[in-house]
Amino acid sequence: MEFQKVIESRRSMRKYNPEKKVSEEMIRELIDAAIQAPSWKNSQTARYYCVLSEKMLETVKRECLPEFNQRNCKDASAIIVTAYKMNKAGFEADHETPTNELGNGWGIYDLGLHNENLILKAADLGLATLIMGIRNVDKLRELLNIPEEQQIVSVISVGYPADEPKRPVRKSIDDIAVFC
Repeated sequence: MEFQKVIESRRSMRKYNPEKKVSEEMIRELIDAAIQAPSWKNSQTARYYCVLSEKMLETVKRECLPEFNQRNCKDASAIIVTAYKMNKAGFEADHETPTNELGNGWGIYDLGLHNENLILKAADLGLATLIMGIRNVDKLRELLNIPEEQQIVSVISVGYPADEPKRPVRKSIDDIAVFC
């Protein structure tokens, strides 16, 4: 698909086709696209926990997501939990001293760049995604064995779309940009 069309056609999906399943190979393509994104001093701190088995999917949805997000990803056939290694991006070599006032904000920034590649690649493959930020971090950490040194940021549901939501209105360039 042409890049501009991918950008303009991607939507946050809340209804997935329960008959079509996403393969591990497809998830690997998404992760491969994600790791092509830049990161602070090439630190590559993004981490992905990919949930594909029916049993674990149901457990993660039920125990780690609030009711409204459980509904939003009910028929998604994969979940990707995104995290980053703390105290690396945006830090001096000692991993204790922030390079500037943002500190671990750089890890979140880098992960956002990676996640954008991931969701755009999903759209390119005909898949749909929803990025969810309201989740039970402690339960995710326990179920997926996510180390304490990693900050969990989001849960991304992945599946085949069941409908075609309309494109929301976007602000214009003049609404958001200042030219000097």
